[in-house]
Amino acid sequence: MNKVVALLTPLLRFATRSAEVLQRARAPRRSMGASRLPASMRILAALAGLGISAGASAACNKPFKFGVGDPLTGPSATFGIDQVQAIKWAVEDINAAGGINGCKLEVIIVDNQAKPDIAITTTNRFIQVDKVPVIVTAFSNVVKAVAPIVNREKVLLLSVGANSPAIAKMGDYVYTTFPLADVDMNALPPYLIKKHGKKRAAVLYVNHETGIEGSQVFRDAFKASGGEVVLYDSYEENRTDFTGLALKVRSTNPDVIHIQSVVSDFPAIVSQLRQLGITTQVTSFQTAFNTKMIQDLGAASEGIIVTSMAPGVDQNPALVPYLKRWQDQYKRLPNGLPYTQYWYDSAYIVADLFRWVEANKLPATGENMRKALLAIKTFKQPLSGPVTFFENHTVSKATYFWQVKGGKFVMIDKSDL
Repeated sequence: MNKVVALLTPLLRFATRSAEVLQRARAPRRSMGASRLPASMRILAALAGLGISAGASAACNKPFKFGVGDPLTGPSATFGIDQVQAIKWAVEDINAAGGINGCKLEVIIVDNQAKPDIAITTTNRFIQVDKVPVIVTAFSNVVKAVAPIVNREKVLLLSVGANSPAIAKMGDYVYTTFPLADVDMNALPPYLIKKHGKKRAAVLYVNHETGIEGSQVFRDAFKASGGEVVLYDSYEENRTDFTGLALKVRSTNPDVIHIQSVVSDFPAIVSQLRQLGITTQVTSFQTAFNTKMIQDLGAASEGIIVTSMAPGVDQNPALVPYLKRWQDQYKRLPNGLPYTQYWYDSAYIVADLFRWVEANKLPATGENMRKALLAIKTFKQPLSGPVTFFENHTVSKATYFWQVKGGKFVMIDKSDL
């Protein structure tokens, strides 16, 4: 395009001068029709129609699109809605800073209710209709369901928050930006034993990928650290009566109860434990890290310890304006704060992938987005800190321990990588 402009610039200047002369000479007369204009003027008009001007390049008119599937309705929407808000803000911030070499980043958001069957439908829509080269999603059962599709279609899938260790082995096009359960669930047991003197653990878990695999890691790590697992029992998702489980817990007399649950189950289990007079220390992972849980449980939430894979304000000052943004717009903190940090950051990973593809003059396909991820490997993330993708498709971060004190989460310790 620049060569064309350079060659035509003298002609443009001539045409401009001709137009000025013509206007002065025939000012009193009525204007001529386009067909009676001199050849130089017709060329000028044609070039203007093509959007070509001396010293200017064509404007960017191709947004870089990616898909997001997350629950906006249903039991897991408590987290999904806030995660989606975080990634929308990130896209806004990226575009405000210039986008992808002047082109806009565009996110297509679809509600999958965190259900595998719906996620399969939305994933096919992203690939066949929206033609996106990369999809961002979460929840272990969802990732497992859509992995065969993205691998077959060669579309890059970024899992942001699902923690099943099996995600590391779900195919060439499935990567996690979030540390899996074999990171924090290996760090929590020795911390409980060495720092809090806990020796006897009861482990309760939801009977699907998130609960089964995460609880197995915790159980094995607790035993390896010198503790005893006195109860290891499951429950079905969407169960509401946990009286039987609570009675089992009380009969085994543990000094810590670890719950590997989904978003909606955790408050119900803890509430029924407390109603039966069981005051034993309760622990969980990021799923319990939300302000709504504290609101639902009230005083029963005091003392609960949860893990987080993201730094707090003391470790990352960039969180201050982010949290202020939530307070200004919603008058609260986000539910699942650590998750939302990773969701915000995922847009920056996607933007870097598109930039690499553009810089290497490659089409924005899933194959090339995967090439970009493998070439870059380490990404700067504004809210959760830099992350490096390993050959096994996973990442690793420090584990932070938070406890409910005085009706809010307070960071109490940290376990390094």
